[in-house]
Amino acid sequence: MQPQISHSIREETPEAKARWFQSLTLQERMELLCTYSNHILAVNPNIVETKDARPITDNIRILTKA
Repeated sequence: MQPQISHSIREETPEAKARWFQSLTLQERMELLCTYSNHILAVNPNIVETKDARPITDNIRILTKA
């Protein structure tokens, strides 16, 4: 079986993305984090001054499909 490349959005499930991310080494994951952080800061340099974060006061429920 030969690897295939797909361009279908239907194959980009959260599970597939998680498997891809888990296949990365720690160094690759950190490089992605730095790349994303640099991109966010380039687009919006004032984001570090934003104080929108608030603690959650409600309960959190995680629903999964059984």
